[in-house]
Amino acid sequence: MKRIEDNINRAETIDKEFYTDIDWFEQSKEKIFAKSWQFIGDMKSINIRPQLQYPFQLLDRYLDEPLLLVADKEEHLRCLSNVCTHRGMLLADEVQSGRKIVCKYHGRNFNLDGSFHSMPEFKEAEDFPRPCDDLHQVPLKQWRQFLFTSLDPAIDWDGIEHALEEKIGFLPIEQFRAAPEYNTEYHIKANWALYCDNYLEGFHIPFVHETLGKMIDYGQYRTELYEHCNVQIGFSDEGAEHFDLPQGHPEYGKKVTAYYFWIYPNIMMNFYPYGVQINIVKPMSPNRCKVSFLYYIYDEEMFESMDVLAFAEKTEREDEFVVEAVQRGLQSRFYQNGRFSPRREKGVHHFHRMLSKDLKL
Repeated sequence: MKRIEDNINRAETIDKEFYTDIDWFEQSKEKIFAKSWQFIGDMKSINIRPQLQYPFQLLDRYLDEPLLLVADKEEHLRCLSNVCTHRGMLLADEVQSGRKIVCKYHGRNFNLDGSFHSMPEFKEAEDFPRPCDDLHQVPLKQWRQFLFTSLDPAIDWDGIEHALEEKIGFLPIEQFRAAPEYNTEYHIKANWALYCDNYLEGFHIPFVHETLGKMIDYGQYRTELYEHCNVQIGFSDEGAEHFDLPQGHPEYGKKVTAYYFWIYPNIMMNFYPYGVQINIVKPMSPNRCKVSFLYYIYDEEMFESMDVLAFAEKTEREDEFVVEAVQRGLQSRFYQNGRFSPRREKGVHHFHRMLSKDLKL
């Protein structure tokens, strides 16, 4: 594959092999996903409390890294490896509390900061314990009530947080209610990056999304780029619900109906006047991905009046139709790559340049 040209007016899209070849799919684990920030939940749903030990798998069936979210007695949070440094046993397999993290295999135990505490039958061991006997700690970031972690971050989190605060910092996000009763998962017969490509441009809206097209003013629709994220701004059309933006806001005086935030490489945070819908795109194979829809609601009455679930289902199925058709189309011997619309596909070009950089093309 070749490097993506920085100039969108001249650039070609990433070669089709990226979406179909198992080698690129495997390389993306360490070169892209292990170095990115991943959403792991919210403070309220995880029920943060003193001496909490909360196990989870980071991107199950892909990175599949066992991690442990731990709160000490002051509720200070850390994210640790959930694997014992003795023989690799999983330390916790369910949410639990305790003053120590104890391995059920041979009794090795750790302090809540991950440091080694004690181990039976090791008195004769020389040069023990060593730093490698502590649990590995990975970075943890909290933005409002939401938590993110990364195995080996190569992306500046502060830049992402700045972009979020600039556009939607006026919202009382800490008051948004997690609504797991509405959460949904979709299994897509397409590469994870194809799903992101489709999300990152409004170009297809007039052709694919009739209902959505009636809600937004396509002529005003625009994409703004940041270093490791971007935002698409949908302006209200025909009386659709819109934000009450405060003075000093970049879009003050305009009727914005949605801020579609994308965080590289696979997180979508769609902010509406009723709350936020978070989409996590999870790679499963070169031609399969899973997309989780997570809802956090601020205005329950608006959520119901807008018939959000029916609208989201319709829009998602329309998106599935096109991305799955593209995945099949990539099998053609007559297609290798395409060009970008300089006006409408800035977000996709932005994404492909980041992929190109991380894959060292």
